[in-house]
Amino acid sequence: MYLIKIIFFTFLISVSPWCFALESDSEQPVHIDSNTASYNDKTGTSIYTGNVVTTQGSLRIKSDKLVVYVKNGTIDKMIFTGKPAKFRQLPGKGKEEIRGQGLTGEYYPDKSKLILIEEAVVFQGTSRSASRLIVYDSKNALIQAGEKTSDSKRVHSVFKANPKKKATE
Repeated sequence: MYLIKIIFFTFLISVSPWCFALESDSEQPVHIDSNTASYNDKTGTSIYTGNVVTTQGSLRIKSDKLVVYVKNGTIDKMIFTGKPAKFRQLPGKGKEEIRGQGLTGEYYPDKSKLILIEEAVVFQGTSRSASRLIVYDSKNALIQAGEKTSDSKRVHSVFKANPKKKATE
């Protein structure tokens, strides 16, 4: 049964409109706006709270709190939380925006990988996937949802049909 779920989900992803993020996004600086900010030089950690808006190129993350971990002078990872925290990104010129949300998220700028945890949902156009865990790898145009360890934590995907065109008289 588990293998059937994996094959079905792989099929859905392969026929879905998910596509690459703008290639220049990962080369852009990360901007963070918040109500408060603190930085601990010893741990290389900064904490931002209150209406936090994080942007990198076309990627935009809105959260209540953001913790940034710096390693060797660059951002290693960011952990964001909200009720829910939300993101959006333009996958490519002329493509529909990808949007998502979750209670917790992790973003790895150098890998172009964003992970949504708890009440995770990702949308693009009329397509929607929901699970406890969703990994969005914009560099490799890959969305993975669900957990291999549990059949009780299901992935729910919806792909709406295109409306039929009316015949002209």
